Amino acid sequence: MKTKLIGKKVAILVADGFEQVELTKPKKALEDAGAQADIVSPAGRTVRGWEETKWGKTFPVNVSLKKANPDDYDALLLPGGVMNPDKLRCDPNVLEFVRAFFDEGKPVAAICHGPWTLIDAGVARGRRMTSYRSIQTDLKNAGAEWVDEPVVVDNGLVTSRKPADIPAFNHKMLEEFGEGSHRQKAISTYAEPAMAGSGVD
Repeated sequence: MKTKLIGKKVAILVADGFEQVELTKPKKALEDAGAQADIVSPAGRTVRGWEETKWGKTFPVNVSLKKANPDDYDALLLPGGVMNPDKLRCDPNVLEFVRAFFDEGKPVAAICHGPWTLIDAGVARGRRMTSYRSIQTDLKNAGAEWVDEPVVVDNGLVTSRKPADIPAFNHKMLEEFGEGSHRQKAISTYAEPAMAGSGVD
Protein backbone atom coordinates (compact mmCIF):
# COMPACT_ATOMS: atom_id res chain seq x y z
CA MET A 1 0.00 0.00 0.00
CA LYS A 2 2.86 2.40 0.77
CA THR A 3 3.99 2.46 -2.85
CA LYS A 4 0.59 2.14 -4.54
CA LEU A 5 0.31 5.80 -5.54
CA ILE A 6 3.92 6.57 -6.45
CA GLY A 7 3.94 9.05 -9.33
CA LYS A 8 0.36 10.19 -8.67
CA LYS A 9 -0.45 13.85 -8.00
CA VAL A 10 -3.54 14.76 -6.01
CA ALA A 11 -5.09 18.22 -5.68
CA ILE A 12 -6.63 18.96 -2.26
CA LEU A 13 -8.99 21.86 -2.93
CA VAL A 14 -9.90 24.00 0.08
CA ALA A 15 -10.79 27.49 1.24
CA ASP A 16 -10.54 28.86 4.79
CA GLY A 17 -12.66 26.95 7.27
CA PHE A 18 -12.13 23.36 6.09
CA GLU A 19 -12.51 20.69 8.77
CA GLN A 20 -8.85 20.24 9.62
CA VAL A 21 -8.83 16.49 10.27
CA GLU A 22 -10.54 15.92 6.91
CA LEU A 23 -7.47 17.37 5.23
CA THR A 24 -4.65 16.17 7.46
CA LYS A 25 -5.57 12.49 7.76
CA PRO A 26 -6.40 11.86 4.07
CA LYS A 27 -3.33 13.89 3.05
CA LYS A 28 -1.11 11.72 5.26
CA ALA A 29 -2.70 8.55 3.85
CA LEU A 30 -2.02 9.77 0.31
CA GLU A 31 1.58 10.66 1.07
CA ASP A 32 2.17 7.40 2.93
CA ALA A 33 0.97 5.63 -0.22
CA GLY A 34 3.50 7.52 -2.31
CA ALA A 35 1.37 10.29 -3.81
CA GLN A 36 2.20 13.98 -4.04
CA ALA A 37 -0.69 15.81 -2.36
CA ASP A 38 -0.88 19.55 -3.11
CA ILE A 39 -3.08 21.99 -1.24
CA VAL A 40 -4.79 24.09 -3.91
CA SER A 41 -6.77 27.14 -2.86
CA PRO A 42 -8.16 30.50 -4.00
CA ALA A 43 -7.39 31.81 -0.49
CA GLY A 44 -3.84 33.07 -1.11
CA ARG A 45 -0.52 31.84 0.27
CA THR A 46 -2.03 30.17 3.34
CA VAL A 47 -5.33 28.59 4.28
CA ARG A 48 -6.74 28.03 7.76
CA GLY A 49 -8.42 24.94 9.12
CA TRP A 50 -11.30 24.55 11.54
CA GLU A 51 -11.16 22.20 14.54
CA GLU A 52 -14.75 21.28 15.45
CA THR A 53 -15.66 24.52 17.31
CA LYS A 54 -12.68 26.82 16.80
CA TRP A 55 -10.11 27.95 14.28
CA GLY A 56 -7.30 25.49 13.75
CA LYS A 57 -3.86 25.60 12.16
CA THR A 58 -2.68 27.55 9.15
CA PHE A 59 -1.35 25.56 6.21
CA PRO A 60 0.75 26.71 3.25
CA VAL A 61 -0.97 26.67 -0.11
CA ASN A 62 1.17 24.66 -2.54
CA VAL A 63 -0.54 25.94 -5.69
CA SER A 64 -2.92 28.88 -5.99
CA LEU A 65 -6.13 28.09 -7.81
CA LYS A 66 -5.29 30.71 -10.45
CA LYS A 67 -2.15 28.76 -11.37
CA ALA A 68 -3.49 25.23 -10.82
CA ASN A 69 -4.03 23.13 -13.93
CA PRO A 70 -6.31 20.09 -13.48
CA ASP A 71 -4.36 18.36 -16.26
CA ASP A 72 -1.41 18.21 -13.86
CA TYR A 73 -3.36 16.09 -11.35
CA ASP A 74 -4.54 12.50 -11.28
CA ALA A 75 -7.24 12.93 -8.64
CA LEU A 76 -9.09 15.47 -6.51
CA LEU A 77 -9.82 15.55 -2.76
CA LEU A 78 -12.53 17.80 -1.29
CA PRO A 79 -12.47 18.06 2.52
CA GLY A 80 -15.55 19.33 4.31
CA GLY A 81 -16.30 21.81 7.04
CA VAL A 82 -19.21 24.23 6.65
CA MET A 83 -17.40 27.45 5.69
CA ASN A 84 -14.98 25.85 3.23
CA PRO A 85 -17.36 24.39 0.61
CA ASP A 86 -19.78 27.29 1.08
CA LYS A 87 -16.99 29.57 -0.19
CA LEU A 88 -15.78 27.21 -2.89
CA ARG A 89 -19.18 26.60 -4.44
CA CYS A 90 -19.60 30.33 -5.15
CA ASP A 91 -16.36 30.60 -7.12
CA PRO A 92 -16.73 29.94 -10.89
CA ASN A 93 -13.03 29.09 -11.16
CA VAL A 94 -13.46 26.40 -8.51
CA LEU A 95 -16.42 24.90 -10.35
CA GLU A 96 -14.50 24.85 -13.62
CA PHE A 97 -11.55 23.17 -11.89
CA VAL A 98 -13.80 20.49 -10.36
CA ARG A 99 -15.66 19.81 -13.63
CA ALA A 100 -12.37 19.15 -15.40
CA PHE A 101 -11.79 16.07 -13.24
CA PHE A 102 -15.21 14.70 -14.12
CA ASP A 103 -14.68 15.47 -17.81
CA GLU A 104 -11.65 13.19 -17.78
CA GLY A 105 -13.18 10.57 -15.49
CA LYS A 106 -10.51 11.19 -12.86
CA PRO A 107 -11.30 9.93 -9.36
CA VAL A 108 -12.67 12.40 -6.82
CA ALA A 109 -13.12 12.01 -3.05
CA ALA A 110 -15.38 14.31 -0.99
CA ILE A 111 -16.24 14.05 2.69
CA CYS A 112 -18.76 15.65 5.05
CA HIS A 113 -19.92 18.99 3.51
CA GLY A 114 -17.45 18.58 0.62
CA PRO A 115 -20.15 17.31 -1.79
CA TRP A 116 -21.79 20.76 -1.64
CA THR A 117 -19.25 21.93 -4.21
CA LEU A 118 -20.20 19.04 -6.50
CA ILE A 119 -23.80 20.26 -6.55
CA ASP A 120 -22.85 23.67 -7.90
CA ALA A 121 -20.40 22.10 -10.34
CA GLY A 122 -23.40 20.21 -11.76
CA VAL A 123 -21.88 16.75 -11.33
CA ALA A 124 -24.06 15.25 -8.58
CA ARG A 125 -27.04 14.22 -10.70
CA GLY A 126 -27.35 10.46 -11.14
CA ARG A 127 -24.65 9.70 -8.58
CA ARG A 128 -25.03 7.48 -5.53
CA MET A 129 -23.52 9.49 -2.68
CA THR A 130 -23.39 10.18 1.02
CA SER A 131 -22.47 13.30 2.99
CA TYR A 132 -23.01 15.03 6.29
CA ARG A 133 -26.69 14.49 7.03
CA SER A 134 -27.63 18.19 6.98
CA ILE A 135 -26.95 18.50 3.23
CA GLN A 136 -28.74 15.32 2.16
CA THR A 137 -31.76 17.30 0.89
CA ASP A 138 -29.46 19.51 -1.18
CA LEU A 139 -27.95 16.44 -2.82
CA LYS A 140 -31.34 14.83 -3.42
CA ASN A 141 -32.63 18.04 -4.99
CA ALA A 142 -29.57 18.04 -7.23
CA GLY A 143 -30.51 14.59 -8.50
CA ALA A 144 -28.18 12.40 -6.42
CA GLU A 145 -29.21 9.19 -4.71
CA TRP A 146 -28.30 9.92 -1.08
CA VAL A 147 -27.61 7.04 1.32
CA ASP A 148 -26.60 6.94 4.97
CA GLU A 149 -23.44 4.82 4.80
CA PRO A 150 -19.87 5.36 6.07
CA VAL A 151 -18.41 5.39 2.57
CA VAL A 152 -19.96 5.20 -0.91
CA VAL A 153 -18.14 4.59 -4.19
CA ASP A 154 -19.77 5.46 -7.52
CA ASN A 155 -17.61 5.16 -10.64
CA GLY A 156 -14.53 6.79 -9.16
CA LEU A 157 -16.40 9.17 -6.83
CA VAL A 158 -15.81 8.43 -3.13
CA THR A 159 -17.99 10.12 -0.49
CA SER A 160 -18.25 9.86 3.29
CA ARG A 161 -20.36 11.46 6.03
CA LYS A 162 -18.10 12.79 8.81
CA PRO A 163 -14.69 12.61 10.49
CA ALA A 164 -15.53 9.30 12.17
CA ASP A 165 -15.73 7.75 8.68
CA ILE A 166 -12.18 8.80 7.72
CA PRO A 167 -10.63 5.30 8.03
CA ALA A 168 -13.18 3.85 5.59
CA PHE A 169 -12.97 6.97 3.43
CA ASN A 170 -9.18 6.77 3.19
CA HIS A 171 -9.27 3.08 2.31
CA LYS A 172 -11.63 3.57 -0.61
CA MET A 173 -9.96 6.82 -1.67
CA LEU A 174 -6.62 5.04 -2.04
CA GLU A 175 -8.28 2.23 -3.99
CA GLU A 176 -10.02 4.55 -6.44
CA PHE A 177 -7.08 6.92 -6.84
CA GLY A 178 -4.87 3.90 -7.49
CA GLU A 179 -7.21 2.64 -10.21
CA GLY A 180 -6.94 5.95 -12.06
CA SER A 181 -9.22 7.30 -14.76
CA HIS A 182 -12.81 6.11 -15.14
CA ARG A 183 -13.08 8.11 -18.35
CA GLN A 184 -15.13 5.55 -20.29
CA LYS A 185 -18.01 6.26 -17.92
CA ALA A 186 -17.29 9.90 -17.21
CA ILE A 187 -20.06 12.47 -16.97
CA SER A 188 -19.79 14.66 -20.06
CA THR A 189 -22.79 16.94 -19.56
CA TYR A 190 -23.88 18.90 -16.53
CA ALA A 191 -27.31 19.56 -15.14
CA GLU A 192 -28.14 22.99 -13.81
CA PRO A 193 -27.94 22.55 -10.02
CA ALA A 194 -31.29 22.76 -8.24
CA MET A 195 -31.77 25.08 -5.33
CA ALA A 196 -32.07 23.49 -1.90
CA GLY A 197 -35.66 23.00 -0.93
CA SER A 198 -36.92 23.40 -4.49
CA GLY A 199 -38.56 19.98 -4.45
CA VAL A 200 -36.78 18.80 -7.60
CA ASP A 201 -36.47 15.03 -7.61
